[in-house]
Order: sequence, then structure tokens, then C-alpha cells
Amino acid sequence: MLSKNDFKVSLRQTLEKNITLSHPIFIQLMVGEPNLKLLRFMTLQGYQLTKHFLSYVEHLFFHCPHARHKRLLLHNLYEEETGRLSKTKNHVELMRDFIRALGISDAERDAATPLPATRELIEYRLEHVRDPSRYHIGAAAVMIASEGQNLETKAGEARHTLLGARYGIKPQDSLFFSVHQKEDVGHVQQGIDLVGDLCDTEQKQQEALFAVDHTCKLFYGMYENIAQASRSLQVATSNAERPERHLA
Repeated sequence: MLSKNDFKVSLRQTLEKNITLSHPIFIQLMVGEPNLKLLRFMTLQGYQLTKHFLSYVEHLFFHCPHARHKRLLLHNLYEEETGRLSKTKNHVELMRDFIRALGISDAERDAATPLPATRELIEYRLEHVRDPSRYHIGAAAVMIASEGQNLETKAGEARHTLLGARYGIKPQDSLFFSVHQKEDVGHVQQGIDLVGDLCDTEQKQQEALFAVDHTCKLFYGMYENIAQASRSLQVATSNAERPERHLA
């Protein structure tokens, strides 16, 4: 069994070695002609995650066995629901602002459904935050691996900054991402501290480390599924638009 400090270091190292920003889909978005269709498609899948995040935090708060960590989770919950700590608004509404800025209607947004890999990521986290016996796994998956996604940068710039500049998205329309990038520095550290206190056996430590690694890989798999589905949709659209040939 690792010491608590060594375990915390291992949790962060496991997060940092899984950089989903390295997925080729981000190169597609940033190189060559702007691909607004792909950005819209990816954003609608991201929205499927956003809709469930408050539920994850609610369960983590409800089942939290440590008073100090429970109070910190309450702050997180309050901000997600109201946006008052960041002086913005409900975080789902912030995401909806970004979606509208991309030219996606509310009807199209509400009609979107998760791809299989997106659904797998949603269900993996829900399954573990709902089960008190696997609370340490749920906390590692949500507070470290998931909140850590917003801390990734390329050449020192966050993905929302890079995409915003390329696609003409105003800063007020990407507040969802800028708020999370700032807040999640603290949230990830809170998650590492919580999981460090929870994991008092070697088995729990190994389960939590696996949860961080596996959740990051599920994010990567989601982007892979989005890329594949986008290519298939593009081929189907091209075939539908191709004029029929009639034999003489």
C-alpha cells in the first residue's frame, strides 16, 4: 500500500498521462479549413455529459462520509446549480449558451442523443457514484478524471480559447469552459484529497487509480466514436446529395 502522499502523487500522474486533447479530432478542428459541422456534432455529445454532471455531484455529496469534504462538495453543488460563486449562472445554461453560439437550435440540441461511447462514459460514472460501497471509485472518476479534462492545454492555451479564436466564438459564449478551467484546478485537488482520505487499503488505492485511468480512456473513446460517426454521417450526406445516374 502506498503512503497517502505517494498515492496522491500517483493519482495526479495517472490523470496527466492521459491527455485526451491529443486525440486527432482536435487536429481536424484546428488545422485546414474550419470544420463547424464537426464542432457542432462534438458539442452536442459534450452536452450529453453536461446534463448529468449535477447528478454526479449530488450523489457524491449525499454519500460523502467526511464532513470537511462534504462541505466542499456542497460548494461545488451550489456553483453548478446557481453559478453564483463565479457570478455567472447555472452551468447547464452556460453550456446551452455555447451551443446557441454555434448556431444550433434548442430543438436540435434537445433532439440529440448520446453515441454508444458517450453513453458508456455517462453510465460508468453514474453506476459508481450511486453505490456507497464504490464511492471512492466514483469520486476518482468524477472529481479527478472528469474535472481534470478541463485543465488540459496545448502550447499553454486551453482548448476553448483555441477553438474560440478559430471559430469566432465570443468569450461570453464560452463561459462554461472558462469558468470550469478556473474552478476545476481546485476541484481536482479536492478530489485527490478526498480519494486520498477514502482509500485506506491497497485494493481501494488500486481501484481508484484504475478509475482515473479508465475514465480518461472513456473520454478518449468518446472522441473516437464522435470522429467515426462524423465520417459516416458525412459519407451518408454526400451519397444522398449525389445525383442519380440514369442509363441511356
